Parts: sequence; C-alpha cells; structure tokens
Amino acid sequence: MASSKSYLAFVLDQLHGLEGITYRAMMGEYILYYKGKIFGGIYDDRLLIKPVKAACSMMPKAPCERPYEGAKEMLLVENLDDSSFLVKLLDAMFDELPAPKKK
Repeated sequence: MASSKSYLAFVLDQLHGLEGITYRAMMGEYILYYKGKIFGGIYDDRLLIKPVKAACSMMPKAPCERPYEGAKEMLLVENLDDSSFLVKLLDAMFDELPAPKKK
C-alpha cells in the first residue's frame, strides 16, 4: 500500500518549525531528510524514524516496525499531534544521523 500525499502533507506541516526538511518520493513511499540527512520516512501512512540513541531515549516505548519486508526495524512515531515534540526529536537526532553518501 502506498502512502498518501495528504499524510505526507500532514507530517510536513507538523515539522514546520524546522528548516531544511525535504523529501523524495520512492516507489509510493517518501524518504524524509533533515538538512540533507535521512532521518526516516513515510511508509504505508506511518512515520518511521531511524533508531538512533536520542530517538530511543526520547521515545522509550515506541514500537519497532519494518518499513517493508527485509528492511531494518525503525521506530514508529505515534505522537504526531505534538509538533513541538517532533521538532525537539529531530534536533536531538541530527548529530547522530549518518552523513549523506557521496555520489
């Protein structure tokens, strides 16, 4: 099942407090970037983020889910209504995210 553009728009709206949020459509889903670094994606209308230490400590009870079969587990963000929490979460995660790969 592909993710809807309306769900993407909702997530992007919740992240409006951050500069540098971009996305790329890929096979019906969306890869999300913060200042050029991949932090997660939208898969089947679910926001999944990389399980870096900061994210795990800020969301200790977050369920781990796979974006698709064979993929590594990611953290499911369930509290999408709290925009200020999402901004703090991404700011805390940023330094732990891997640098973009050189092309």
